[in-house]
Amino acid sequence: MTDSEKRRPRAVRGMFDRIAPRYDFLNHLLSANLDRSWRRTAASEVAAIEPARVLDLCGGTGDMSLAVARQSSAGRIVCCDFSHPMLQRAAAKFRAGPDRDRCLTVGADGLRLPFFDGSFDAVSVAFGVRNFHDMDVGFREIHRVLVPGGRLVVLEFSVPTGPVFGKLYRTYLTRLLPAVGDRIAGQDGPYGYLARTISGFPEPASLAGRIRDAGFAACGWKTRTGGIVAIHTAIKGDLGAVESVAAHQQ
Repeated sequence: MTDSEKRRPRAVRGMFDRIAPRYDFLNHLLSANLDRSWRRTAASEVAAIEPARVLDLCGGTGDMSLAVARQSSAGRIVCCDFSHPMLQRAAAKFRAGPDRDRCLTVGADGLRLPFFDGSFDAVSVAFGVRNFHDMDVGFREIHRVLVPGGRLVVLEFSVPTGPVFGKLYRTYLTRLLPAVGDRIAGQDGPYGYLARTISGFPEPASLAGRIRDAGFAACGWKTRTGGIVAIHTAIKGDLGAVESVAAHQQ
């Protein structure tokens, strides 16, 4: 199956449905547990504006939702994903933890969110933007459900550009990650798909431009772990709100 075929919503959803049982284990294994610290850093960016209502879009098995819950006093954190097997695992985590009254799951397509305009103070997307069938539509939909001055935080893979580390990482990405991931997942193709979507994903400056084109302001990013991931932040474009957030961060 080609990348364009796999990006069709039904095919991508089916892929995540199938790998759900091993998804968390492989996240931790293939990132050498760095994914935990990446989520904590992204969650701190969400918590910085002290949101009351947070949407964790493409929330999968709920790890980003829980990271936000641990670092913020948000009264409601909605973990939204279109894969029901992934959400079932998120719901089990929520029920077993101290944040069960704050975290809930909603099954929905990220390009057609079932929420009113201005429903959330912050939206996080951890490792999900690459899977949008139409990234620009996805960013506009996020913009719609945020309040004026609301914050978007995107945690996403990137590709290191350093001559030595970059070459080593690309070798890992194209050879080791697909072989190990598909074998442990017991599926043929999902982690090859992951590698290809990372390799073909826009560099941080380009992604920031597309976020800005969706109506956001104060678009910026920072990289972590030598450029393996980038954490993008942006504000729904209201100048007064942007200036207020900037002052709060100083």
